[in-house]
Amino acid sequence: MKTSELNGKALEPTSNTPQDAPETVGSLSDDFSHALTSARIACYDDFRSAPRVTEIAPNTTAEFIESLASTIYTQAQQTGGSIPYTVIREVSENFIHARFCEIVVSIYDGGNTIRFSDQGPGIPQKEKAQMPGFSSATDPMKRYIRGVGSGLPLVKEYLSFSHGRITIEDNLRAGAVVTISVAPGQDRSPSKRHTSTPQRNDSTPRLTDREKDILRLLMQEGSLRLTDIKNDLGLSPSTAHRILGNLEEAGLVESVGKMRCLTDFGLGIAEDLF
Repeated sequence: MKTSELNGKALEPTSNTPQDAPETVGSLSDDFSHALTSARIACYDDFRSAPRVTEIAPNTTAEFIESLASTIYTQAQQTGGSIPYTVIREVSENFIHARFCEIVVSIYDGGNTIRFSDQGPGIPQKEKAQMPGFSSATDPMKRYIRGVGSGLPLVKEYLSFSHGRITIEDNLRAGAVVTISVAPGQDRSPSKRHTSTPQRNDSTPRLTDREKDILRLLMQEGSLRLTDIKNDLGLSPSTAHRILGNLEEAGLVESVGKMRCLTDFGLGIAEDLF
C-alpha cells in the first residue's frame, strides 16, 4: 500500500482513503431480501381521538409483506371495511420500490379508506403506474414480487367495479402516498351489480370440493383473475379454467372483464355453504 505526501511529509493511508474502498459496489442496493425498518399501522375510529398504532417489525421481505398486508386487512375488516385482501396485498407489495422506508398505513372511514405512505423515491409518472405493463421493478425485486406492472392496475380495476377510487400523491418531503377507498354503505361486491346471469331458485347444486373452494375464495375476495384463483388454490391453468367454466354454466360465477366474481345466485349458495 502506497503512502501519500503533503508538504514533504508522508501520510499513512487510513480507512477513509480510496485504497481501502471496496472494489465492488452496489451489492447492498441490489439486496431486497429483508425489510430493514419497521412499518406502522394507524387505525382510526374517528379523527377526534388518537389512532391505535400497530408496529410491524423488520423481517425477511416475504414475511414482512405477508404480515403487513394481513394485519392491515384484519384491522380494516374489524372496523367494518370490505376492501379485499388481494387489493391490500397488491399495494403493500409496492413498498418494495421504496425499500420499505418509513412506511405508515392509515385506516379510517370505518375501514373503507386505507392510505399507504412511504419516504422512498416516489412515483413520478402516476397515471402510467396505473396502466398495465409499466413497471420500475428491477431483477432483484422480482424475486419477491411479480414485477410486471400489474399490481396497481388490478387495484384500479377492482375499485372501478366497487364505486371506489385510487389516488397517488407525493408525500411531504419524499416518497408516495397511495390511497384506496370504497364508498361506505355501498354494496362493493361486483357480483351484486352485474346481473346478466339470470336468477335461479332451484335447490343447491351438487358441488365438488374444488368448486366449493373457488366459491369460498370469491366470497372472501369479491373478484379475482383466473391467475389469482389458480395460484391461491394451487391449481393448474387448465383445471382452474375447467372448474370456472362449470361454475359459470351453473350460474354461480360470471366474468366481468378479466375478473371472476359470484353472481347473486352464487353468493346465496356460498352464504348457505359457509
